[in-house]
Amino acid sequence: MAGNLIARSLHDLTAGAWFGGSLMGAIGLNGAAAAAKDSTERTRLSSLGWKKWAPVQAGAFAVHLLSGLAIAWENKGRTAAQEGVAGLNVYKTAVTLAGAGVTLYAGILGSKVEKLAAEGSEGATEPKPGASDELKAAQKQLKILQWAIPVFAGWVIVLGARHGEMQRPKNVVQGLLHRAS
Repeated sequence: MAGNLIARSLHDLTAGAWFGGSLMGAIGLNGAAAAAKDSTERTRLSSLGWKKWAPVQAGAFAVHLLSGLAIAWENKGRTAAQEGVAGLNVYKTAVTLAGAGVTLYAGILGSKVEKLAAEGSEGATEPKPGASDELKAAQKQLKILQWAIPVFAGWVIVLGARHGEMQRPKNVVQGLLHRAS
């Protein structure tokens, strides 16, 4: 029981870090970087901030996945017996992996933008007129991904809450009875 509480807490906290970090980055970091007086500093400062966050984000993902495996292992009997749990596990895993992929791709694009920082920009995700096609393409994609990432992370949190509701004794009994009938 204590192990499940620790794993569940870590699982929820790391999803919260993913959500909060990505939202703060999109609004706070990218927004503040856009205010730099020197246009070449805008993408450089934003990239620097995201690079500092990346190890924390990677660690949070690792703990999120490991704690998810621990939770799945502890609940394997209920997953097999209670209607809807296995399907929700698959769905949440798919959303988590898709979101992780989007986050990783955003990091790759961010590295590309950092390498092109000398071109200058209007903001972290807004190219300057006359920017190279490579910079424009990367920033255009990042402009969308900076909002897609917190959507995925929030979706994972909502699905985690749904898992918690399924563990209420009343819902476990209903799920077991429905599966048996």
